[in-house]
Amino acid sequence: MTKASTHLLKKIYDLFFPYFRSRRMRKFMALIQPGDGSKILDVGGTRDIWDYAELRAHITLLNVVIPQDTTAMPEQFTYIKGDGTNLEFPDQVFDICFSNSVIEHLGTIERQREFAREVRRVGRQLWVQTPARSFFIEPHWLAPFIHYFPASVQRKLVRYFTLRGWLLRPDPETIDRFLAELRLLSFREMRELFPDCDILVERFLGMAKAYIAVRR
Repeated sequence: MTKASTHLLKKIYDLFFPYFRSRRMRKFMALIQPGDGSKILDVGGTRDIWDYAELRAHITLLNVVIPQDTTAMPEQFTYIKGDGTNLEFPDQVFDICFSNSVIEHLGTIERQREFAREVRRVGRQLWVQTPARSFFIEPHWLAPFIHYFPASVQRKLVRYFTLRGWLLRPDPETIDRFLAELRLLSFREMRELFPDCDILVERFLGMAKAYIAVRR
């Protein structure tokens, strides 16, 4: 893996991610209607996605690892270290609990249940987005259909048959770690994880591309 290949992968993501993120955040603003004084917890997020929302709320960014340099962050953002499956906050202390493309990185359905329970508990309103397993492109490896195969088959394919594999050339340990981390969700599973939420379907090319659990 080189800096050049990592930079190229980021440029590829930047070709289409802004379109989906801006559309998603417009929907978030319209449905949740946060105010400038809202207290928002973004579980597993970074400030980048908030560039697509004209909002002066106080946003707490919770991550397992905190970026080294946060001195240039606008005052409305606060980084804290924490675990989304065990949030150390009182019930409904935040106006909004928000998460974008995080729950699929928890590896097992048990940890996803813990995550869903915690974000539902600490936020009065809820917005949790995740890629749809039914969409034919796997968004992390950037390859069609690969996520439908067992992990043992994916392990043999990702290095040479995915865009991420071509560019980053991950070693076997990195591949195993990434495969153990990823678990995409179905619509049925999202309904089970978020029984008190509406499950919105984000579509592209007529197919379900992502699911969003919304509690207003």
